[in-house]
Amino acid sequence: MKPRSDSVSHGGFRASQPHSENLESSEIDDLISSISDIALILDADGTILDASIASADLQDLTEDGLLGKSWFDTVTSESREKLADLLAEPDGTAPSSWRQVTHRNVRGEEVPIRYSTIRLNGNGQFLAIGKNMRAVAALQQDLVESQLAMEREYARLRAAETRYRLLFQVSSEPVLVVDSGRHTILEANASVGNLLRADVKRLEGSSVFGLFDTESRARLENLFAELASGKPSVSVETNTADGSERIAVTGSLFRHEGKLFHLLRLSTQSAAQLGGETEAGNLLGRIIESSHDAFVVTDPKGDILKVNPAFLEMAQVGQPEQVLGRNINNWLGRSSVDFNVIMANLREHGSVRMFSTVIRNQFGMSLDVELSAVSATDSDPPCIGFVIRTDSGRDLVSSIKSTVLPSSTENLSNLVGRVPLKDIVQETTDIIERLCIESALELTGNNRASAAELLGLSRQSLYVKLRRFGIDERS
Repeated sequence: MKPRSDSVSHGGFRASQPHSENLESSEIDDLISSISDIALILDADGTILDASIASADLQDLTEDGLLGKSWFDTVTSESREKLADLLAEPDGTAPSSWRQVTHRNVRGEEVPIRYSTIRLNGNGQFLAIGKNMRAVAALQQDLVESQLAMEREYARLRAAETRYRLLFQVSSEPVLVVDSGRHTILEANASVGNLLRADVKRLEGSSVFGLFDTESRARLENLFAELASGKPSVSVETNTADGSERIAVTGSLFRHEGKLFHLLRLSTQSAAQLGGETEAGNLLGRIIESSHDAFVVTDPKGDILKVNPAFLEMAQVGQPEQVLGRNINNWLGRSSVDFNVIMANLREHGSVRMFSTVIRNQFGMSLDVELSAVSATDSDPPCIGFVIRTDSGRDLVSSIKSTVLPSSTENLSNLVGRVPLKDIVQETTDIIERLCIESALELTGNNRASAAELLGLSRQSLYVKLRRFGIDERS
């Protein structure tokens, strides 16, 4: 919509008297118009006496006219205090600090503009020079969206790694990951330690040949050579270094981040001859019993069939008999809502991963936990397995602030009912503000003056925020 022709002169001040009587010539009017996107002449109360708009992007501010209006009525309510500072700050001919305020155009859109004011001599009037910050605001939004996308991807990768670690460590089959070039052990699961009666941590970084006797080392070298030639899987018979066990080693080759690795699966001859199921079941049972994570097996309705000591400790229960046959809902979640959500997802998807909830003990205390569950409907009898990991009592809002923005509305919904809405909004706002500042510092090579300009802040305001968020103010 076109502005009224009697309201604003675009490209120069309309009135030459009396509002420009303190300016030396019409050339100064033209100069001010050329260096600003919008310029206003105001009286001591903030009434707009004259205006000049040079930016075509700001033409839609003038539908109802600016002349004669209070400057305070043209901005949003939260910007009025900044206008008061702009009118109070100029001392003599020294300009005020730059402050960003928000106007609304004829379509109701927010228009950010940075203003600085200077007092005109003699008549108590002010000259306000404004710069259009729409492009910077759009850049800030792009920065936030890019950061959110990165955090969502990081959370997805972290969840995948957590699932891999869990499966790798609880697997009943001994598994080694070996560097294909140096033949050193990079990872070994708990089952390898049980099989070889060795400390898994000490195995990492050592040569895989050291686990076997001299004769077996030659067989392993042949296995690695055959895998390198293109065979998908190769098996050889080996003996442990002390000769106490005969072990079948099955190897395969895989590539990760441009490097080659060997995946070695180990099995004893006795286990192979007996079918391995009984020993594997006992081994898995021992791992579950000694795990620091809680394991619970229930029937399809949630009635507990089996638990490990870690769950008894979480629930502050002395004996398994005190929980067997009772529904897990007695300890899970702040209300029955969490249990109903978990069961609904199990019925629909068959599994639940990293669900944030709480475990309540008999003394009324609650412990923040992450829960994963899987439904085994084809087992005899059908059952549900829960893996519950403590969050060590960390505060959910503090966790979001120190790590990652909520990666989705689903993560935010996990906080509803557990954290007051105003705290969620405040913490999320602080996180976005901090991310914008860090991104601006990175884009400007840690130049604080340029970063402040990019963010639409004064340097003083940026310093305050750096101290507030604990961001290192490197030179």
